[in-house]
Amino acid sequence: MATKKKTRNTKAKPVAKAEVTKSGPSYFSPAGIRTFIHEVQAEFNKVAWPQKKVTAGLTGFVMILVVVISIYLGSVDLLLGKFVSTLLD
Repeated sequence: MATKKKTRNTKAKPVAKAEVTKSGPSYFSPAGIRTFIHEVQAEFNKVAWPQKKVTAGLTGFVMILVVVISIYLGSVDLLLGKFVSTLLD
């Protein structure tokens, strides 16, 4: 059973302007913008949004974590600054 090996044509064929404009409405036209907004709304309806209690809890956790990390980095910066200044004196 002999099979033919397909070769790829590396040369791109030029696309005529008439073929490009027939693909649909422009994205920047009012119809294209309206379509985009409807698609975005449809995607937002598919999202599984968390409950308010979960969101508030996670926000509180992130805020506490930011405070703890900033205190840690501030203290390390202060200690290293003092260490370097004592070495240079």
